[in-house]
Order: sequence, then C-alpha cells, then structure tokens
Amino acid sequence: GNILETGGHNWENHLVEGKWTYGEDEIWHGLQECYSDLASKVLQKYDVRIERLSAIGISGMMHGYMPFDKEGNLLTAFRTWRNNITGEVAGKLTKAFSFNIPQRWSIAHLYQAILNNEEHVGKVDYITTLSGYVHWKLTGRKVIGIGEASGMFPIDPQIRNYQTDMIDIFDDMISNRNYTWKLTDILPEVLVAGQNAGILTEEGAALMDTSGAL
Repeated sequence: GNILETGGHNWENHLVEGKWTYGEDEIWHGLQECYSDLASKVLQKYDVRIERLSAIGISGMMHGYMPFDKEGNLLTAFRTWRNNITGEVAGKLTKAFSFNIPQRWSIAHLYQAILNNEEHVGKVDYITTLSGYVHWKLTGRKVIGIGEASGMFPIDPQIRNYQTDMIDIFDDMISNRNYTWKLTDILPEVLVAGQNAGILTEEGAALMDTSGAL
C-alpha cells in the first residue's frame, strides 16, 4: 500500500540525422536500472525481497513514435517528444482535420515518415508510444490509456476512442501510397480508467527484474 519512489534513469539524449531518438536497449536498461533501485530500497527499508506485486506504476515521457513490423521488430529508433522535425506536416494535418495537431504527436511523426518516403513505413504493423511499448512488453497487450492515446491521435469524447472522421481523412490522404494497412489497423486499442489492461506476464517480469526474483 506504500508508494516508494525510485530515481529516474539518467537518459543520454541522442540527436541522429536531426531526430531526437533512443535505442531499444536503452529503454530496457533504464527500466531495469530503476526497478533494481526500487528493489534495493524496499530491501533496505522493509527487509523484504520483492517477489510478488499487486500493482506497479512506471512513468516516463509522453508522446513520440515507435513503429513495429509483424514480427514485433522496432523499425526505427524511438523518436521522442523533443523533435521539431514535423512542423510542416503538423500544419497540414491541422488544416485537414480542422483540429490542432502538435509536432510531437505520433500521427505527425507517421505522416512525416510517409512524406519522407522512409522505407520502414510500408512494413508497419503497429505504432505506439514509449508507454504503450513498455506496457505491451510487460503484459502482452497492445493497449493504451485514453490520456496517452490523446497524444497519438485526436480522441472523440463521445465514444472515448479515436475520431473516426479524422481516421477516414488520413486514410484518404495517403491512399495513393498503396500501403497494406489502414490507420485503425496499426494504432493501439484505447482503454479508459477501470478497464482491464492486462497483468504482468512471466516474460514481462523477467524483462523488468533481471535478478529473477519477481
């Protein structure tokens, strides 16, 4: 029932080809470092070795762009909220949707990659944020909270899901690209507070706690 904070990972920012990115290995090294620090503090304070948890919360940066193929391979390094490379396309989407689309949103990153003719876009099977990625790997569920989802694509408050009319507009905007996917195929499922988003799996526990105690 107690909340015990652990120190944040000291991320090293990377500016690669004009993009702020982090590699997949850095994400897990950071999470494992934080969890190890947490476990050590619990052991010191309570003389308890963590083996089971009723709940755990992991916080990190919001927004960004992480695309994966059908095999679950990350197609390009995680592009973070710090990027300002999507200004032109964010403006185009804002005009098309009649809805403000900030540069940091996932849809702006995706559209920028499309207009850049980046090879990975044709292989995309799933896109998510850092939060959605970590949750997927810890639980096996490709879902995202509605608050996080609202930083990927506009949300309709009536249906508590993505704006369907804007989904249609986007699909029409890229129809000449002949991708095998539609936008709804590659976005995470949106969940609201109280819905079951999954539980920590054995594989997820091993990813987070390299000691094997959890």
